[in-house]
Amino acid sequence: MVNTDRVINEFLELVQVDSESGAERQLADLLKARLTDLGLEVREDNAGSYIEVGQTTGNIIGTLPANGGKGPLLLLSAHMDTVKPGKGVQPRRENGRIIASGDTILGSDDKAGIVAILEALRVVKENQLRHGGIEVVFTIAEEMGLVGAKGLDYDLIQSKLGFVLDSGGAPGEIIVKAPTQYSFKATVKGKAAHAGIAPEQGINAIVVASSAITKLKLGRIDNETTANIGSISGGLATNIVPEKVTIEGEARSINPVKAKDQIEHMKEEFAKAAAHYEAHVDIEVIKQYDHIDLAADSLPVRIALKAAENADIKPHLGQTGGGSDANVFNGRGIACANLGIGMSKVHTTEEFITEEHLVQNANYVVEIIKTAQEVVAFSH
Repeated sequence: MVNTDRVINEFLELVQVDSESGAERQLADLLKARLTDLGLEVREDNAGSYIEVGQTTGNIIGTLPANGGKGPLLLLSAHMDTVKPGKGVQPRRENGRIIASGDTILGSDDKAGIVAILEALRVVKENQLRHGGIEVVFTIAEEMGLVGAKGLDYDLIQSKLGFVLDSGGAPGEIIVKAPTQYSFKATVKGKAAHAGIAPEQGINAIVVASSAITKLKLGRIDNETTANIGSISGGLATNIVPEKVTIEGEARSINPVKAKDQIEHMKEEFAKAAAHYEAHVDIEVIKQYDHIDLAADSLPVRIALKAAENADIKPHLGQTGGGSDANVFNGRGIACANLGIGMSKVHTTEEFITEEHLVQNANYVVEIIKTAQEVVAFSH
């Protein structure tokens, strides 16, 4: 039922619409028009107005009421923004792949997801497929730290389960585990002094920070947990004992208890180092997003597995060390899997996607909508 030419042509069209993070307005307006034409009630929230993303575009929320189907209300989501360099994308078809012609990314992350959702909605409309209602969310600023999903007006969302189309694996990959992430920022305050005349009168903030860092467990902690120090800044000149240094890092784990324990370990080592050198440290920890932990027999996983079978796609339950809008949705009580859509070498100028995967994605979403009726009916 999926129209192959329509899928490919729409993808070629959308990647040419500039939508770098913070500049999604043009794409948002286009998608609002498309969703309206497909019969959805379309709203835009205020996520862009109170979150510093550089513009006032909000998340686009479309609702297609149930038409007699017995399945659950489904959430389908992808993000509108792309990373840089994403202006002036000129796509080119080459041996079954779509690539960018110049020194830009392609934008399959995540316009491939958007196209799959739009085509599935068209198939639903054209074939009058029964469903229990569909909610579509196209988010802003995902690449800036899941900003749109975090700022989404959840009062407008009724779904309790859904699917995000934003993983790099091939169609059939179903991400059921993803980590909790905490960000970490330590500001060490020592005491300035002349480095050549009276260094003993100073407290070197860089030395304090270095002492703490050497005692940290970093990198791959275990098969579920990672930690990193990614940024260090401070000091004024070589002849001044540095008074202040700022260190930024993170901790992640599939197991939220381990993520919390890792952050506590990092805080403790910085506090001990500061006390040892009689310095002061201010530590800021922010929980960036919740983990995903979907059981194999959970409803979204059962729907995804059965739909893959119906679409003649080989399914695979996987986990990732990265975060997506699906993490945020799960944290807000929406059981949500992240689906592989076949985008390759994303965030680089070598990014590509195959035409086959674009079409498979659309077919898969159609089967998810259809299968939701079957799985729920069988469960009853």
